[in-house]
Amino acid sequence: MATETADGMSSHMRGLTVTTITAVAGIAAALVSDAVATGPGDVTGIVVVAVAVLAQFPILRVIGIGPDDLSTKDVLYVAFMTFALWFVSWGILLTAGV
Repeated sequence: MATETADGMSSHMRGLTVTTITAVAGIAAALVSDAVATGPGDVTGIVVVAVAVLAQFPILRVIGIGPDDLSTKDVLYVAFMTFALWFVSWGILLTAGV
């Protein structure tokens, strides 16, 4: 297609891939936080979400979205979306008491 970038991934597919990875990482971080943290005041939960954010960049590089393809806006998007999904998911898990 004429709209594909040099690496063969269209901008729509690139955005969909980044969004999916951030959502899955945020929910996975919430599940891990629920398993390892003692409660909402435990700093371990924040450490888990920070590790989840930082772990996504090597994953994106393997998929074909390198650091030169990510602008500052993209990096902030990855961090915010991961945090938002983690926050909402962990909040639900904390109130559910499961």
